[in-house]
Amino acid sequence: MANTTLFKRKLYKRGSSYETTIPMPLLFALDKSKKYNVVFSYDPSTNKWYVQFEERKEGIEGTVQEAE
Repeated sequence: MANTTLFKRKLYKRGSSYETTIPMPLLFALDKSKKYNVVFSYDPSTNKWYVQFEERKEGIEGTVQEAE
């Protein structure tokens, strides 16, 4: 695994679901004064998960869009 960065995180049970933390090195490009949603998307053709960060919208528009 030359030139590969590897992060491992524990998976925690919380109620009826599970959670984990996002490593700080993945957050380097985010503006820490803003709030973000973390979007996980799965590509079945490659059997891989992808993580994206999208800035949260303020007000009612952001609430409605987040619910979709």
